[in-house]
Amino acid sequence: MAATTLLLELGTEELPPQALPDLSDALASGIRSGLEEAGIDFASLNAYSSPRRLAVQVKALADKQPDREVERRGPALAAAFKDGQPTKAAEGFARSCGVSVDDLIHLETDKGTWLGFREQQQGEAVQALLPEIVRKTIADLPVPKNMRWGSSRVEFSRPAHWLVLLYGNEIIPAQALGLDAGRTSRGHRFHAPDPIELAHADDYVAALEEAYVLVDATRRRERIREQVLAEAEVQQAHAVIDEELLTEVNGLVEWPVALTGSFDERFLEVPAECLISSMKANQKYFHLLDDDGKLKPLFITISNIDSLDPQQVIEGNEKVIRPRLADAAFFYETDRKQTLAARIPSLEHVVFQQQLGTLADKARRTGAVAGFIARQIHGSVEHAERAAQLAKCDLVTEMVLEFPELQGIMGRYYAAQDGEPDEVAQALEEQYLPRFASDAIPSTHTGQALALADRLDTLVGIFGIGQRPTGAKDPFALRRAAIGVINILVKGELDLDLRELLTLAAQQHSGLPKADGLVEDVLTYMLDRFRAWGQEEGISAEVYLAVRARPVTRPWDFARRLRAVKAFAQREEASALAAANKRVSNILAKQDHDGSTQVNAELLQEEAEKALHHALSTSRDSVLPLFADARYMEALDILATLRGPVDAFFDQVMVMADDAEIRRNRLALLASLQALFLEIADISQLSQ
Repeated sequence: MAATTLLLELGTEELPPQALPDLSDALASGIRSGLEEAGIDFASLNAYSSPRRLAVQVKALADKQPDREVERRGPALAAAFKDGQPTKAAEGFARSCGVSVDDLIHLETDKGTWLGFREQQQGEAVQALLPEIVRKTIADLPVPKNMRWGSSRVEFSRPAHWLVLLYGNEIIPAQALGLDAGRTSRGHRFHAPDPIELAHADDYVAALEEAYVLVDATRRRERIREQVLAEAEVQQAHAVIDEELLTEVNGLVEWPVALTGSFDERFLEVPAECLISSMKANQKYFHLLDDDGKLKPLFITISNIDSLDPQQVIEGNEKVIRPRLADAAFFYETDRKQTLAARIPSLEHVVFQQQLGTLADKARRTGAVAGFIARQIHGSVEHAERAAQLAKCDLVTEMVLEFPELQGIMGRYYAAQDGEPDEVAQALEEQYLPRFASDAIPSTHTGQALALADRLDTLVGIFGIGQRPTGAKDPFALRRAAIGVINILVKGELDLDLRELLTLAAQQHSGLPKADGLVEDVLTYMLDRFRAWGQEEGISAEVYLAVRARPVTRPWDFARRLRAVKAFAQREEASALAAANKRVSNILAKQDHDGSTQVNAELLQEEAEKALHHALSTSRDSVLPLFADARYMEALDILATLRGPVDAFFDQVMVMADDAEIRRNRLALLASLQALFLEIADISQLSQ
């Protein structure tokens, strides 16, 4: 079976840079799935993309499907013949197969013998299969927003101008988006505007590079990175390469050329974050820092043209960025004319959520909870309450209205300029930490109190109006809020009771339609998020379930138990003790045991039960102080020594003795064993 390279390229107007990676992946995935479903063998498949094209190149693609044997089953043998003669059922089946009854075979199955027909079916040629695979793949692309062009009713993300479909050097006739497939591609819009006739599918990458198009998105991305770093080195500066910005820029250029421009130093009087946001959001520039980490009045732009006069391109960019930075400076100066505190009344007119009131209402609720938390963690109640008052004031500033990503950052700047305490100013930025699972948590007590209170208020409020997350819908980012609370409490080693905090947060609301059972509902939801938190720590589902089975409502304590049980689960004794605890649970449940752990030593008869009782008494004396100090790993290390006495007990002692008192005593002995482990977790879950 012959094999050669397949090339598919769809040429368009410039595609949205944010959508380009997903469109490229989807095109490659669709072609791969289509070929695999058709059973066509190939060696490798590579996706290529640039602003004006999506492409897939498949290496060593077989020229046809493999031949296969097809088996059809007809009527049962008993129904196929009567008195040795074929029935109408047999004759009809033979006609449908295009053969005589004599050419049919017998198929033996576990349900009897049937008439059958077996034939070799020729595999279909790839040229016949590809047009539909291509049409369906392009039709199913995840286009963020369709448009029409010209008089056609065809729709796509951007107008489509050419379609290449080559199998080796042969054009495969196909249609998509109103285009007929050919071998004509296009190079760079300015450097190589003439059509490119591709002689062979293997020529694609090299031919496009000759036409000033780097179609390998990964290679183009790394070339941009290298050029930015090289330009920074020339300027004796450090380039900050934001990966999201790098991806977006990569989707804007086909032939990247890095150029360095400058702006007036007077703009450095504006907070660096404002200038950086303006450069990134509006112009897609990379910024530069000096050795002290301070912003330099320089930027690196990625041009899509290798100009004969690069200075002219640089000057054009400098001319464009000047009014952008001037706008940022204007917003900053305008905002400074009014203190943050003076903006508090404005929050009365900004709705947080229709049923939960304004941002002013949220600030009042958050202040009460933040003050309580600050007191519990030995922070300043005054600072926490003040930070809650000011927390959302920067949302109504000109700068944040223009650059929403600066929320909190501008609050910190403006608060510091207003003479607010340093910790209050810092908390205004830290309230948004952590932004994601592995992000840093607030470093100050005031920041921790505010970040916790704000999230708890949102969780309780949104659950209280019946809008808890369902499936993929989480418009208020409650999952992230819950994980954020857990991370702050765990990483900050804050020994706070989540039920107590949620109760206080709920008390700040009035008239919530789902108030009944609200605290327990939110508590359950948040503790369930520990499963995702545990995955980040490499903690298995069994370990999580073992701890989750206990009524633990302090997240830091929950995390310490998780880590201890995770370590215990690695021990040789763990599986035997987990199985023993499972057995104990089953025995106690079946016997409807009253829960008593009081053992009468005088009723112990067998040496094995005496040994277990002694071991339990000794271990209990050692581990109770450890439980009190939450030194769970050390406690489990001691409890692991019970494996021998436990194994001996189950090997040598009949729990269900005929004598009722002895039976109850042995059940109490087992209950005391179970109770020791339950001080940490239900380790019987480890036997799952």
